[in-house]
Amino acid sequence: MPFQIDLTGKVVLITGVSSGIGLGTAHEFARAGACVAGCARKPESDDSVSAFLQAVEGEGCKALYVQADVTQEEELEKLVQEVIATFGRLDIVVSNAGMNVFEGAAECSESRWAYNLDLNLASHWRLARIAKPYLEQSGNGVILLMTSNHAFCSIPGCFPYNVTKTAITGLVRSLTIEWGPKIRTVGVAPGFIDTAGNDTWFNSFPDAMAERQRTINLHPVKKIGTVEEVGALCVYLASPMAGFISGTTILMDGGRSALMQDS
Repeated sequence: MPFQIDLTGKVVLITGVSSGIGLGTAHEFARAGACVAGCARKPESDDSVSAFLQAVEGEGCKALYVQADVTQEEELEKLVQEVIATFGRLDIVVSNAGMNVFEGAAECSESRWAYNLDLNLASHWRLARIAKPYLEQSGNGVILLMTSNHAFCSIPGCFPYNVTKTAITGLVRSLTIEWGPKIRTVGVAPGFIDTAGNDTWFNSFPDAMAERQRTINLHPVKKIGTVEEVGALCVYLASPMAGFISGTTILMDGGRSALMQDS
């Protein structure tokens, strides 16, 4: 019999589904049979929302989209309540929404520091806290917190983003030891993933293709990761097959962190 993950009947909430990892993860959960609720700051009329709905419904699964800013607690409350009103349950949360706040330690302003803390750290805790009663009712609730390879090692100029991504690993541990066994919490730390945001990064260089190839060459696997690969890992971690994985953060970076800088 082929190895297969079946999440039919499960309801997953994913933040930041309008593009990139969030959209790819939504599609992979739908492929596994789950109902998928998603949010982003985009209005429902935006093409990116249509792409999310098509990705889920195209796999024959039910989808719900709610416009929400994850830095606003009242909007997170409304988001979770709409999920419960629509599906009657919540089994899995993938707290993914965030953005690169790259300022540098000396150059970063107090306002950018505060915004980074709110978006890239506090929003994950707030959503988890709001979803907690419903995940406990599920009996096998799962929280996946999206962090980054910057939680393990970084490069100059990525402050304060790398600070919050490191802090998420502590949040994963705290939620695990305080909310288990009814809720498992796992961190997911992608490295360089092929998204529109990273295309913007490449295009900031005089020769975008040369910079892309240089980046590829930094990875022993000689490729950049895909949103589908991140989504597939999330599906596995949310499944009963990963029932003994909790309190840790899984690094998926194509081996980049294993490579000495002078190699």
